[in-house]
Amino acid sequence: MAIKIRPLSYAIGAELSGVDLNRPVDEATRAEIHRAWLEHLVIVFRGQDLTPQRQIAFGRMFGELDDHKAVPFYRHPEHPEIYLITNKKIGGKESQTKDTGRLWHSDHSFTTHPTTATMLYCREIPPVGGTTMFANMYLAYETLSPGLRALLDKLEAVHSLEHYTSHNPYFSARDPAQIAKMHELSPPVAQPVVRTHPETGRKALYVSEGQTSRFVGMSQEESNGLLQFLFAHSVKPEFTYRHNWNVSDMLMWDNRCTMHLALADYSHEHSRHMHRLTVLGTPCGRRLEANEL
Repeated sequence: MAIKIRPLSYAIGAELSGVDLNRPVDEATRAEIHRAWLEHLVIVFRGQDLTPQRQIAFGRMFGELDDHKAVPFYRHPEHPEIYLITNKKIGGKESQTKDTGRLWHSDHSFTTHPTTATMLYCREIPPVGGTTMFANMYLAYETLSPGLRALLDKLEAVHSLEHYTSHNPYFSARDPAQIAKMHELSPPVAQPVVRTHPETGRKALYVSEGQTSRFVGMSQEESNGLLQFLFAHSVKPEFTYRHNWNVSDMLMWDNRCTMHLALADYSHEHSRHMHRLTVLGTPCGRRLEANEL
């Protein structure tokens, strides 16, 4: 059966049908999925009843999977490639990932090997809400004026996990020792403000409210005005898609040209339980010099 592709919004996202991820995927089908992913940036497969092993097999079709050593506290106990995004108790304790993703961000941009792809597999979802938003960062860049694009092309920005945790109120309830260890494992890095996609050649804006603190060589005060403009501009409605989850959705997005946001639009009285896999990325950015911190 041929793959059918149904766009989900004007800017970003498509549903792919005609594929059973429980079965081995041949190279021609994998290539077709890959082309759809590059074109639509976010793709979703509905009604996929997958074991952890099959989830991992799907992820490995697109590259080496992260074992989440940088954030080791929330890994699946038997499959370190799977990171648990859940409000269910873990080991008898309240989950500290129940409110993750509440700021716009691109996964692991605070490292020098940002994630290429992220896959999120829905195991449980509240009766209403629990949605995720995505933004097309190609369009965010391409709709800026030529003068501003020329300026941004030359800039780097500081990305850090510390910025994310300090600006996210949901982290206040997390274990301080765990947060300190996460900061130690992931010191701040400099990333290009405009990132050229290695496969499509298109340029994408590469800053986010969640992980970008300032421009390299500028103070926080000097950076704030332009950064706040870029944060607001990049998530205009015409650049975004809001995904309403169904149990057994497998959704995959390209972190090199998108941002995402997990909305707090549901009650924790109902379970929201996701399995996340991430494909390791190629080098991007650099460690900051001591005089740049």
